[in-house]
Amino acid sequence: MKNYLKLIRVEQWVKNLFVFAPLFFSGKITNTHLFYESIFAFLVFSFTASSIYIINDYFDIESDKKHPEKKHRPLASGAVSKTSAKILFALLILLSVSSIFIGNYIFNNNFWKFGVIIAFYFVMNLFYTFKLKQVAIVDICIIAIGFVLRVLAGGYVTGVVVTNWAVLLTFVLALVLAIGKRRGELINAQISGKTRKALDGYNVQFADIALSISCTLAIICYLMFTLSPEVQARFHPRVFYTVIFVVFAFLRYLQQTLVYNKTESPTKIVYKDRYIQVTIVLWIIVFLLQIYFKKEN
Repeated sequence: MKNYLKLIRVEQWVKNLFVFAPLFFSGKITNTHLFYESIFAFLVFSFTASSIYIINDYFDIESDKKHPEKKHRPLASGAVSKTSAKILFALLILLSVSSIFIGNYIFNNNFWKFGVIIAFYFVMNLFYTFKLKQVAIVDICIIAIGFVLRVLAGGYVTGVVVTNWAVLLTFVLALVLAIGKRRGELINAQISGKTRKALDGYNVQFADIALSISCTLAIICYLMFTLSPEVQARFHPRVFYTVIFVVFAFLRYLQQTLVYNKTESPTKIVYKDRYIQVTIVLWIIVFLLQIYFKKEN
């Protein structure tokens, strides 16, 4: 069972928590019906993403066998057979499709838009797996678009309008994650002496510059998001001060990456770094206070 969970990369499901963002920032997360809809969207997105992970690992078996870390993946190591992977893939697709039809029946009329988002995400990642992940810059943009689709999916399934600033912030934040991952792969390639075609078009210097630019843009987008009229009207104007936590988190991430030269993926850094974890918790607490416990002037 452990190998099957590794195959579908359950630990990566944390990325799909972005579907809860529209509900959280709308101040309606205590709405039980909408919260259940978001949970449903989270599960469907997770099943679909896991099916893509299986396809990716299936067609990368030979290259993964030559990678110092990826050779331990279930398919590359032989812990899970190709036949079992195919069956699990089919089950995940069946589960995703049937869930969309069920959701369209029991939830609001906008649920068909959620289904379109899921279908587009699946097709886009098929192109990414077979070709586009080997095209520099296009590959990281596709990863970033995937996060935007998660947020839009959460908005469609709950009927919450996603603002332009929220879309742009999500895109740039996802770029930070994608570039950080590529940088880690480049460092590992330098250490092991082995590289792969997906890294063509990148080097560490470019990754460092792109990462710094993306972090700066993310901070600016968040700042503009907190200062936008709709956010100021919905929350207390003091929500602007939450930018302090955002700046600290990005600076800490850049320190881990550029100073301490951490080669782990951004997701793993978030899982392990206590400073970033505490900052995220404090940010959530302060935001919750602004959303759900604000006092009228």
